[in-house]
Amino acid sequence: MAMPTDAPDRNPADQKTADPSTAGRKVADCGDVDLRHHGDSEVGGGLADFAVNVRGGTPPAWLAERIRRSVGDLAAYPDPGPARRAVARRHGRAVEDVLLTAGAAEAFVLLARVLAPRRAVVVHPQFTEPEAALRAAGRPVERAVLDGDFKLDPGRIPPDADLVMIGNPTNPTSVLHPAAEIAALARPGRTVVVDEAFMDCVPGEPESLAAAAVPGLVVLRSLTKTWGLAGLRAGYVLAEPPLVAALAQAQPLWAVSTPALVAIEACCEPPALAEADVWAREMAAERDRLAGELALRGLTAVPGARASFLCVHTPGASELRERLRGRGFAVRRGDTFPGLGPDWLRIAVRDRAADNALLEVLDDLRP
Repeated sequence: MAMPTDAPDRNPADQKTADPSTAGRKVADCGDVDLRHHGDSEVGGGLADFAVNVRGGTPPAWLAERIRRSVGDLAAYPDPGPARRAVARRHGRAVEDVLLTAGAAEAFVLLARVLAPRRAVVVHPQFTEPEAALRAAGRPVERAVLDGDFKLDPGRIPPDADLVMIGNPTNPTSVLHPAAEIAALARPGRTVVVDEAFMDCVPGEPESLAAAAVPGLVVLRSLTKTWGLAGLRAGYVLAEPPLVAALAQAQPLWAVSTPALVAIEACCEPPALAEADVWAREMAAERDRLAGELALRGLTAVPGARASFLCVHTPGASELRERLRGRGFAVRRGDTFPGLGPDWLRIAVRDRAADNALLEVLDDLRP
């Protein structure tokens, strides 16, 4: 793992990427899309929120109460020890393998600052913050763009890539890649970063690499989505101790607040894990029902969705999105995800009543 002495003093937007034709693979350069556009930009003004992938009705009362009680300890500096040990137990890792972060977004920034990749490749379509963080740190970035069913194609990854970043299950496509295929991307001299922010949407987490001892593998997790903690910022990194130590050196002191530490510890306890698994199973059934209903209305979801949202294709999606806003419903535009375009939308899965309300409006809007 190479460590930079300081960042390049040039605009990352001006950097050139390797010629994709030399790789013989579909590796695109950094095009002009708004990498900083996220679902929270779509909501507000009383709109029903189908744009943000945070579980509704959260945080649950028991978790909110734990967080409220932590306010009594705010005079003391945060102690990450208990939460770090809880994460290690939850995934069967050594404590030295764990770094707590202010959400997964902070982890992307730390990785971009600490790693000095010669050829960084981000597998798209996926969450755009990994690429945005690399570019902000002055790192040249290439895109390995998946298409068709958006399943992982290792042939799209240049053999000399020394940093590969991928989501699993992937935002926005909701595709779950086999753990073995992601692990097989690892090789000497390469760091593979897998964003598992939505892995707890998958009952039993069969494709998680959080407990895997694979050299060069980095797993990121977030509590934002399942537990409704976007405003608290709580996540963590699982990696080999030397990289964890390097990331910790780059991290500001006391980066994770006491309330966030309490939440991390609480959400790693067995009752919380059991609750999350029950929700994941119920959500999966509703997601599959919603996908079928949307298909009847001309919105075709990417097959095999496994996360708490659907990535749907329909001609004129941009116009449909605006018409839905006019009727009080916010859905996520797809054209700011590299590899998608104006005929794509991302729709969060809510409860049956909320989803039915969306379906009724779609029926009204049909020509």
